[in-house]
Parts: sequence; structure tokens; C-alpha cells
Amino acid sequence: MSRNVVGVVGTVIIAIYAIGSSRWVATDAQWYQSLAKPAWQPPSSVFGIIWPYNFIMLITATWLVAGRLSTAYQLIWLISLTLSVTAALTWAWLFYGPHLLLASGFALVIATVLTIPLLVIAFRVSPVLGFAFLPYQLWLAVATSLAFGYAAK
Repeated sequence: MSRNVVGVVGTVIIAIYAIGSSRWVATDAQWYQSLAKPAWQPPSSVFGIIWPYNFIMLITATWLVAGRLSTAYQLIWLISLTLSVTAALTWAWLFYGPHLLLASGFALVIATVLTIPLLVIAFRVSPVLGFAFLPYQLWLAVATSLAFGYAAK
């Protein structure tokens, strides 16, 4: 598979993720502000820092995977990325659309699990990339715990 095809397809998937999630998050800000927040919720400023980092890192990782690994790894990357992004967007829709908080938590569990192959492949490209990818994996785990925390309130 062509490096450029993998890079472009991956970048489009991540752009859909960034645009889609930000649109759903912005749909019902007043409802979100009214929610009782779990005690472990990070301050709002953390959200503003981590998401741009995550999207930039995902795009960078996609292009590095495209340039350094075999077609098999590229396909695993794109499939895992697509499925993980689909699950994450499902979370955003469930959480901000019909406000199905428990179901949204399960969607994030799926997104987090589907991101594990991405983390493994990132470490295969280089330890630096693997460690740069860890914040995204950890953020999904935190977001998952927050989703269940909201559902429990």
C-alpha cells in the first residue's frame, strides 16, 4: 500500500474524528455544565491542551507508520484507527445526543481497547513514538472512567 494513501486516509479519519467530536461536544454545552462532575474530573484547561496534542500525535503517528512499516501493519493501523474513532464518535453521540451516559461509557471502553493495537504499532515504529502515544491511551482511559462516573451520579 502506498505511503501517501495510508497517510492521507489516516489523516482524513482523524479529521473526521476531530470535527465530529467537536460538533457533538458543542451541541449541548449547557446540559454538560449542569452535570454533577466526578471528583477526578480534570480542569477544563486540560481538555484544551490534551485534545490538540492527541490529534497532532495521531496524524504524526499515522504518517510514521505509513513510511516505516509494512503493508500489513499499515492495514492494521488503519482498521484499528477507524474502529476506535467510530467507537469514540459513538461515545460523543450517545453522551451529547440522547444522553445515554452508561452506554457512552461502554462505547469508550471499546474505543480504548481498539486503541491498544495502535499503541503497540507506535512502539514498533519507535520507542519515542510509543511514549508520545501513551497520553492518548491514558486520556481514553480517563474519559472512560469519567463517562461511568457521570452515569453513576
